[in-house]
Amino acid sequence: VQLQAFGGGLVQAGGSLRLSCLASGLTFSWYHMGWFRQAPGKERAFVTAITWGSTTDYADSVKGRFTISRDNAKATVYLHMNSLKPEDTGVYYCGARIRGTDWNPSDSSNYDFWGQGTKVTVSS
Repeated sequence: VQLQAFGGGLVQAGGSLRLSCLASGLTFSWYHMGWFRQAPGKERAFVTAITWGSTTDYADSVKGRFTISRDNAKATVYLHMNSLKPEDTGVYYCGARIRGTDWNPSDSSNYDFWGQGTKVTVSS
């Protein structure tokens, strides 16, 4: 199983980015997917998640600014980030969790697989 996250970069505050996470080696449509981020010197924190049935959940800090979506045909989950703030800076990781099990999307220990991360830097 491989999760490849990409799309990060340097952007000014107020700008937008779209992250992608391409999955391989698994039946993507069977998996819940999530995005976490890790700021320098901090623990990995929940950003958003989408179930296999496309129900979404967001951290309060990104509600109204970020949107998660998935394309099962492309085995890809997306994170659309608008109105970016300097506090959104960090390495963004995508994770996958098989459906049919108890799942707390905001708990990083609840994920079966992780990608390598893509760095997002928001300048003020």
